[in-house]
Amino acid sequence: MKLDETTQIKANAAFAIKVVLGVATAVWSYSVIVNRISALELELIRLKHDIEMNSEFRVKWPRGELGALPDDAEQNLRLKFVEGDLDAVKAQVDSLRYERYERVKDE
Repeated sequence: MKLDETTQIKANAAFAIKVVLGVATAVWSYSVIVNRISALELELIRLKHDIEMNSEFRVKWPRGELGALPDDAEQNLRLKFVEGDLDAVKAQVDSLRYERYERVKDE
């Protein structure tokens, strides 16, 4: 068989359509798989970041390096007032003891 300008090639149209559809399906499947892998890699990056942040929080929170809850601040403020009141009561009790000691001593 000689190939020149007048040579005719007969092809089955149904076969050609099947080949084109097969290649299109393969390309589409490849793009779907690549897209899914990219989405999973991004999710993995996000999870790693969350895990690092959680680890940092878990270590620093008990040490007080990340601040305190608003309730803790309010509680600390109340404790300071109670400590002040307690110091005043202690001073009053000490003065009463001293006065009583002085009265007993003078008698």
